[in-house]
Amino acid sequence: MSVFTDLVDVASERLGGTVLLANDEFFAPAENLLKPAKPVWKEGDYTDRGKWMDGWESRRRRTPGHDWCLIRLGCRAVVRGVVVDTAFFRGNHPEACSIDACAVDHDTDPARLAQAGPEVWQEILPPAPLEGDQQNSFPITAALSFTHLRLNIHPDGGVARLRVYGEPARDPRLVPGVPADLAALTNGGLVIACSDMSFGNRHHLNLPGHSTHMGDGWETRRRRGPGNDWSILRLAARGAIDTIEIDTDHFKGNAPESAIVDVCDIRDASPERLTGGAVEWVTILPRTPLEPDSRHLYSATRIVPATHARLSIFPDGGIARLRLLGKVVG
Repeated sequence: MSVFTDLVDVASERLGGTVLLANDEFFAPAENLLKPAKPVWKEGDYTDRGKWMDGWESRRRRTPGHDWCLIRLGCRAVVRGVVVDTAFFRGNHPEACSIDACAVDHDTDPARLAQAGPEVWQEILPPAPLEGDQQNSFPITAALSFTHLRLNIHPDGGVARLRVYGEPARDPRLVPGVPADLAALTNGGLVIACSDMSFGNRHHLNLPGHSTHMGDGWETRRRRGPGNDWSILRLAARGAIDTIEIDTDHFKGNAPESAIVDVCDIRDASPERLTGGAVEWVTILPRTPLEPDSRHLYSATRIVPATHARLSIFPDGGIARLRLLGKVVG
């Protein structure tokens, strides 16, 4: 799988991605495309319209054209790649797919959006052949950020899942003086690096809402040597953090013993620079004990402008969510 799959699935239902409209859902609804779970097969399971399929499937097209569905991303994002998963569609998958993208208001009418032309939509994936029962991976080179996608399947057929990997973009409403969760993925925050994520992905740290189970957080392996684990976040906007929330929900026998939060104020920083020891970090939460399965709220000991934050946990373990509340300063 391509390297872009290390990024966030910005279309995921878990993040708030939504299928707004589809021109045909005869055999299976398009909302299945964004489900976080892997697709499944149910042998011998049929509906009154045909074989039950865990995906989106349109009827056999007998007229010119192609089928499509509109998707609102969970957050505004620069799309770096997509995976069009045709799992279990063998002989009934589309011949090809293409993807268009646009940036419009969150509440734009789907029917009006479906009627819009090239003045709104930009093609980010030209028609590309699809293999059946495969994870078809396509890099995307468009440099702009988008809010909505249109998945086109040529001419018809079934797709199990659509994964849209990208980098969350700053919410345009985050202007100086506005209070916000500066870590939140939906605002444009991104966990760009971590020491380890053997049991839970680093991108879970700043998901919206509370975690649903232990696997819905960031969790490292058991450390058997010296040192500690850490994650580094690019804040949604340059801001001053005044309140820190560290949530160990569901981590009962594997919560960290303690944590530290540091920040830095540096523009155009690469992950290599941030992890290489060349950056001066300022501590806003000194090493503080953590309780298992608890939500901890702390006031920052220093309030300084910051572009990035580092969460260090000692020595290892799991964190469900990290919230960094403050005000945008630039």
